[in-house]
Amino acid sequence: MYRVTEVVKHLLIINILMFLGTAWLMGEPTYVYNAAGMPVMRDLGRLQLALFFPTSAYFAPYQVVTHMFMHANFQHLFFNMFALFLFGPPIESVWGPRRFLFYYFVTGLGAMFLHLFVKYLEIFHFGAPSFLMDVPMLGASGAVFGILTGYGMLFPNNRIMLLIPPIPMRAKYFVLVYAAIELFLGLGPFQTGVAHFAHLGGALFGFLLILYWRRYGSRL
Repeated sequence: MYRVTEVVKHLLIINILMFLGTAWLMGEPTYVYNAAGMPVMRDLGRLQLALFFPTSAYFAPYQVVTHMFMHANFQHLFFNMFALFLFGPPIESVWGPRRFLFYYFVTGLGAMFLHLFVKYLEIFHFGAPSFLMDVPMLGASGAVFGILTGYGMLFPNNRIMLLIPPIPMRAKYFVLVYAAIELFLGLGPFQTGVAHFAHLGGALFGFLLILYWRRYGSRL
């Protein structure tokens, strides 16, 4: 019988409560238009807890943690929590709660670091418009992609049934294909509104952390 492990259960609850609670208590952001016709946020609303670039006027230190528990909409929340629900418990069962939670936060923060580094390069070296500093990052996607990577490394030959197309695929190939798609979308001229390099950052930091544990062990 499938069992939701303790850390996964609490992460699911926290993310759902954050989504519902901030929507109710803080509301959505409101915008005004400047002289150039560009939308400017007048009130951040619940985006106060999303992550802005450190040089943005909207940045606050607590966003480093809170952004990982925020989601843009119900669809964003559902798919992240569904992936955590499916792939998190097998990993927590192998590692135990402390090691799993440490891994979750390392991959979430790793996603943040790569996302901010790429945004820094875009703005200060490749001529991207400075208003990108005021475009927030939010969601558990980086940590969830770290979970997918961990699942692919711990259970590489387990088969995953894809939704589109509906075909089975070994976990290790699923992670590689997904990472390749994220890299393609991140490097390509696609304005998807998705932080693809955050996903890749979660995968990269998860991969490196597991390699470190395999070589040197873990005290958690």
